[in-house]
Order: sequence, then structure tokens, then C-alpha cells
Amino acid sequence: QVQLVESGGGLVQAGGSLRLSCAASGRTFSYYSMGWFRQGPGKEREFVAAINRSGGSTYYGDSVKGRFTISRDNAKNTVYLQMNSLKPEDTAVYYCAANPILVVPFRGVYWGQGTQVTVSS
Repeated sequence: QVQLVESGGGLVQAGGSLRLSCAASGRTFSYYSMGWFRQGPGKEREFVAAINRSGGSTYYGDSVKGRFTISRDNAKNTVYLQMNSLKPEDTAVYYCAANPILVVPFRGVYWGQGTQVTVSS
């Protein structure tokens, strides 16, 4: 299995940017498709983005298309989420997830502990 640790969350003003990172350890990172989810206060968990093993295919939730970009560096065992033009409604705990199989909609099998992103208006 794989262990996931997110970082890069914090407080940012609306319109700003953040880059989240998710470092993986354990089984070979390139074996897994990766995804990001988020859960805002009082909301259900929401799919944000996913990327296949090679990084050649990406998928996004409707609410983040055009603003967020998922990428991965298999040499560094890390997946990233670049978040631009942030809005207060992007405030949430962001979770990294891994799945040996890329399914659409993406489903996580292994999960990180989450990192808080807060966007102030």
C-alpha cells in the first residue's frame, strides 16, 4: 500500500494562489492514479481533480476547471495541485488520494490526513 502526506495549505486572500503537494511513500508511486478531494465546512466531500499514472490524462471537477491544475512528478513521488484565482468557496480541507485503478469518477483507496485551505474575502 501507499502512505500519503499533504502539505502546502494555508490562508490566502481571494484571487490568490496556493500549491498543494502530496508526498507518497511505500509502494511504487507510479503504480497509482492520484486524485484530490476537498470537504468544506458543513459540506460533503467533493472531487477536485485526478491524474493517471503517467500524468498524461487529467480530470477536474466542474467547480475548479480552468483554475486548478493537477500534476505529478513520479521521480519525486509527489502529486501537486496548483490552485489559482482562489475563491472563498474553495475553503476546505484538501485530501490526497491514491487508487491503483483510474476510474471516472475517481475514487480513492488510500487517503492522506488532509491540509486546510482557507480563502478570505
